[in-house]
Amino acid sequence: MIEFPIIDTHVHLLDQKLFKYSWASGAPKLARDWSLDDLVSLAKPYVIEGTVFVEVDVDHPDYMKEARWVQDIADRDPRMKACVACLPIERGASLEAEIAELASLKVARGVRRLVQNQPDPDFVLRPDVIAATKLLSKYNLSFDLCIFHHQLKNAIDYVKRCPDVLFILDHIAKPGIKAGLMEPWKAQMKEIAALPNVVCKLSGVTTEADHAAWTKEQLRPYIDHVINVFGFDRLMYGGDWPVSELAGSYPAWITVLDWATSGCSADEKRKLFHDNAIRYYRL
Repeated sequence: MIEFPIIDTHVHLLDQKLFKYSWASGAPKLARDWSLDDLVSLAKPYVIEGTVFVEVDVDHPDYMKEARWVQDIADRDPRMKACVACLPIERGASLEAEIAELASLKVARGVRRLVQNQPDPDFVLRPDVIAATKLLSKYNLSFDLCIFHHQLKNAIDYVKRCPDVLFILDHIAKPGIKAGLMEPWKAQMKEIAALPNVVCKLSGVTTEADHAAWTKEQLRPYIDHVINVFGFDRLMYGGDWPVSELAGSYPAWITVLDWATSGCSADEKRKLFHDNAIRYYRL
């Protein structure tokens, strides 16, 4: 069991009174408020020391309102360490004023624009998307890259075109675990891991498997491969909570990772579950 406090780098909080989440209509279990107190309670017996809030795909144009809301939480609750906010990067260089506004928030550390839902397979290669992304390094902001495995090829090209930006790959690029697919995800993960400006979150894995019937043995090859290609210096633990509740309890995912890394050193585990969050999100 992980006996030291954990920093969770991928937490979604929802407030149904303040925001509309159209996507939640397809996931009724999630269509309620979810707070930090809920997370800390549901995580027991594990101790959550801090969290990184990641945007929850609120209905536009409320993305900046969401970021300011997270700042308000952080001002009151030291468990809220950082925020990854949504910005419509498809607007290109004209987005700079909003990038600067976001960067002025003490809690802001990064940007995410969900790529997984974009109907255009070449979304990340649009000139305007690349132009806006390149601006992030000017404001010391990273980019959380949330894609499905079939989008990896273009994602690799995207990362190469923005060498000064730190990319944080969410959910190990959402491989086809339910279908048992390993390739070309396996080869492409090795390719993206070779790029020096990419780190990866071990998160969102159970939700890519059969929600009701996954096993730790089914997840293990995917976890092992990510550890092999990124190494413990470039991996961070993420709970992907409360989305992860669709596929099991919060402690269930930590227990799987604890088991999968049982042969690793105490220092490596501490990097994964705590120290790398501080390093890459500058906590």
